Amino acid sequence: MVEHLLQSGISWEEKEFSRNEFLKIPGSTDTHIYFIEKGSVRIFMTDESEERIIRFGYTGNIIVSLDSFLSGKPSDLSIQAIKKTKVKIVPKKNFYEFINASEEHMKFWMQTLEDLVLQQLEREKDLLINAPSERFARVLKRSPKLFQEIPNKYIANYLRMSPETLSRLKKS
Repeated sequence: MVEHLLQSGISWEEKEFSRNEFLKIPGSTDTHIYFIEKGSVRIFMTDESEERIIRFGYTGNIIVSLDSFLSGKPSDLSIQAIKKTKVKIVPKKNFYEFINASEEHMKFWMQTLEDLVLQQLEREKDLLINAPSERFARVLKRSPKLFQEIPNKYIANYLRMSPETLSRLKKS
């Protein structure tokens, strides 16, 4: 369905971001959807000067600062390129014109939102699990590609463990 979205006639803007460049900064309002053609990004917030990664996106993923996208209000989330990243960007107005054009498009959007909610629930479960090995195993099973696309230091942050602990878990 993502391919259908990309070929739907929506006017996508293509943009490249250098490593560490921000697609969205904290405190800003972002009402865009991003399709990652190549590269990877992290979505995070800073809590008492500590970064807390909540999501990743890599080649083939659609990402969005969902809180800001849905509410039209500023968000504390940051979206930052982990490596050189090429994205296609569509504004909310254009996207909503697309999804309101047909029932099939609306079903696509509802499915996307349902998937995001389910992913978020899985993420919350991960954070409630005390054992680092269990958090690692759950994420490995759910997203094996993550370990090929994202550097260990970011995965360790995402899993709320030290890079050394992650390294040990990957070896065992």
